[in-house]
Amino acid sequence: MTTIKIIAVSFLGIASGLAVGSGFVAFLTVLGVIPRLTQLTKTMKMIQQYEWAVVIGALTGVVASLRDPVLHIWPYTLILLGVTGGIFVGMLAAALTEVLNVLPILVKRIRLDGEIIILIMAIVLGKIVGSLFQWLYFVDH
Repeated sequence: MTTIKIIAVSFLGIASGLAVGSGFVAFLTVLGVIPRLTQLTKTMKMIQQYEWAVVIGALTGVVASLRDPVLHIWPYTLILLGVTGGIFVGMLAAALTEVLNVLPILVKRIRLDGEIIILIMAIVLGKIVGSLFQWLYFVDH
């Protein structure tokens, strides 16, 4: 790989990581997921443990995605992993229903009143182009 390609891929990787990380932090901050979770479970005094669990979970996810780990675990442990993954996806889906209220506010701020479809299509097309780029560039090579 040439030096220019290495620099370009490095830049794209850092930019993508910053974008996703910023989105994740904004998602947790705007929705107040952690404080709300501590309120619902009546565990306000454990808020730092929740925050550290999110940080460690994010870092573990990053490490797992950069490597191809093979886990030699007991098959019944997969049940526990599936349940915890389901809880995460359920909480994420519930939080996303609240995020949908953010799109009309964003449309007004960027002065696209009455044309929310443009914003949604930009998000969809960006996701499609990004997915195709990843699939065609990283999977086939």
